[in-house]
Amino acid sequence: MNKNIILLTGVATVFAIAIWQLQPRLVVQSDQLLQSCNTPNDVVALTGGDFLMGSSAFYPDETPEEMASVAAFEIDNNEITNREFKVFIEETKYITSAERSIELGFNENGSAVFEAASWGFVVDANWRQPEGPGSSIEGRDDDPVVQVSLEDAKAYATWAGRRLPTEKEWEFAARGGLDGKSYSWGDEFNPDGKHMANTWQGHFPSMNTAEDGYMGRAPVGCFPANKYGLYDIIGNVWEWTGDPYYPDRRLAVEAGEDAKGFDPRQPDIEVGVIKGGSYLCAANFCARYRPAARHAQDTGLGTNHIGFRTAADIL
Repeated sequence: MNKNIILLTGVATVFAIAIWQLQPRLVVQSDQLLQSCNTPNDVVALTGGDFLMGSSAFYPDETPEEMASVAAFEIDNNEITNREFKVFIEETKYITSAERSIELGFNENGSAVFEAASWGFVVDANWRQPEGPGSSIEGRDDDPVVQVSLEDAKAYATWAGRRLPTEKEWEFAARGGLDGKSYSWGDEFNPDGKHMANTWQGHFPSMNTAEDGYMGRAPVGCFPANKYGLYDIIGNVWEWTGDPYYPDRRLAVEAGEDAKGFDPRQPDIEVGVIKGGSYLCAANFCARYRPAARHAQDTGLGTNHIGFRTAADIL
């Protein structure tokens, strides 16, 4: 057994793949294509308004499908990149959760990594080496930063004078004004055979054909923006929101901003809401690459497929 692999138990159900196992770990880069897609990082100002939130066609925690309203706000057009996060670290000397996970109750510092068709806790996996020792973000400045906990994402947002979007804001932005549609671009997943987001092609977890050009994370902005000008709001990496997770999202509003979140499938773990799906989402397993989709995630644990973008009020 490779000493860098520790079996994960009791972590967020985003990892509940029913194929947990210990096995030799292959250190590989996330994808084969390293070029930048030359999408400038910017913010998009949204006037807010009413929209149809949720879905009754997929998972129970996406219900009810109902009208919701958001005030005006702005949101990043891209997921926060390694380049941006590096500036934050250099200026603040911040230490991420993965780099101090012993303090959070783990036996070693490290984080969760998906490799060779399973999830494992990999010692010394962190934002600088997302797949663990032997991996690197060198030459990958435009990739979304990953291996960040909710605390890490909030720390970055605060430093930037911003915050994380609420679940409601995130879904409003992701829909791009297309109420009632399954995806950010309409009801057809691959319109005219075109890949609209970085997801998994093939049968998860045994085969990824990478028809969209990427085996793993893509640089931000490599896929079409939605009608509000947001890139990778679907696919690529999951994104933290500022809301606690409850199976009924309405309970988060009632619980208040400082609520810890609750998932009956993992009752002893504080959970937040992640949205948007990732390059590991496939039609046969996850299918959460949709605006309405949501998932519970352990707030203290990063992975190599969760990142974030920031938001701010418009006064």
